[in-house]
Amino acid sequence: MERDVVIIGAGPSGLTAAWELKKAGLSVAVLEARDRVGGRTWTDTIDGAMLEIGGQWVSPDQTALLGLLDELGLETFPRYRHGESIYIGPDAKRQRYTGEMFPVSEQTQAEMNRLIGILDTLAAEAGPEAPWTHPMARELDTISFHHWLRKQSSDEDACNNIGLFIAGGMLTKPAHSFSALQAVLMAASAGSFSNLVDDNFILDKRVIGGMQQVSERLAAKLGDDVVLNSPVRTLRWAGQAPDAATAAADSTHDGVTAISDSVTVRARYAIMAVPPNLYSRVSFEPPLPRRQHQMHQHQSLGLVIKIHAVYETPFWREEGLSGTCFSPTSVVQEVYDNTNYQDPRGTLVGFISDEKADAMFELSVEDRKAAVLGAVAEYLGPKALEPVVYYESDWGSEEWTRGAYAASYDLGGLHRYGKDQLTPVGPIYWSCSDLAAEGYQHVDGAVRMGQQTAARILGAAETAGTAAASAPASTGAGEPAGTARHGA
Repeated sequence: MERDVVIIGAGPSGLTAAWELKKAGLSVAVLEARDRVGGRTWTDTIDGAMLEIGGQWVSPDQTALLGLLDELGLETFPRYRHGESIYIGPDAKRQRYTGEMFPVSEQTQAEMNRLIGILDTLAAEAGPEAPWTHPMARELDTISFHHWLRKQSSDEDACNNIGLFIAGGMLTKPAHSFSALQAVLMAASAGSFSNLVDDNFILDKRVIGGMQQVSERLAAKLGDDVVLNSPVRTLRWAGQAPDAATAAADSTHDGVTAISDSVTVRARYAIMAVPPNLYSRVSFEPPLPRRQHQMHQHQSLGLVIKIHAVYETPFWREEGLSGTCFSPTSVVQEVYDNTNYQDPRGTLVGFISDEKADAMFELSVEDRKAAVLGAVAEYLGPKALEPVVYYESDWGSEEWTRGAYAASYDLGGLHRYGKDQLTPVGPIYWSCSDLAAEGYQHVDGAVRMGQQTAARILGAAETAGTAAASAPASTGAGEPAGTARHGA
């Protein structure tokens, strides 16, 4: 088939781009390897319980996602957060508390506030668009977040608690494996580090019926232009440039040919709307420039187990608890009330990240479940040991994801490669939440990237169409690039 644009990946970013392009009059084809749309958003029914297996939360600053939800007719509901939260510190003491700050010593609280202030300042200075331009970018990018925190403070509890918000809660990698600059980007993308600390802000609302509906409703609008069970094996593009800058400047290309297991699509442009760790699953002919080859090897996803436990009732509410729990030392570092809209049952969701997830995967299924529920029971009591439904989201084993939540650079990679991560290679564009500025790692970032990528292609098509229209007839210039094309 022939289209103006072929999109590889039917997650929120690829489908948003496809819908924006189609509304503008271009023809599209979206090729998806899975048997479903949604990418890293997935709502499924497990043993009679609806579970958000993938991304799910909406925060007030995520205006691109909020706008799309409104366009698609989807409504949200607030996360339950009434009552006291639970914190278990290094001394294994269980404490009930209210407010944003953990119930730690005055000294540790002061250090945490000081560190948050430093990170807020750096995030404001760096911004989400180009943190690699910050005067201290190289310095911040060549030291791990773990060691940077300890250069700022000798309070180990403060460092571990601050590290929890980025390492376990966001990047799902040990704090010694990513840079301070990567942490600053994570904070800047959410508006500030203070926003990341405030679970009432960052985990504000959910979509009634599940986040995957965003992709499902976009796919319904696109109809037969979305092709499932079609992993793209080869992407042929005309022209070979020695580096990214030359490739981006070269607008005189003959388009692309995407060859999947079920269909071949010839198009003027291609959008790679999958995480960077999956780029290598596609054979590019000719190969991508060396800059991309090197860059993509320095980007990887983290590891997290998202656990779901459904109970006959939300028993913790009866005890005056919100269901929100934190501990930098527990196997399950975070727990939240994840009860579905108007559901009389109670659902808890918990997260086990990086090295703790490694340890859990070394156990048998039965022993892992016992260890996980035991950790939740340390927060909320023995009733947590007896859910009616228990499920583990293991995105690291998903063939077409292979990690969570999104890609980040290894030490030194962000300031080295960040400026080129969105540079098109001839007709090939890159679009995913992993590359977003605002909304980085979130569905909002995926939507923003889809909108921005569509706008860039529309601009390129308009430029190419103008050039073609003004070319002498003897050059053989064909139809303008912006003209929608259909056919088999």
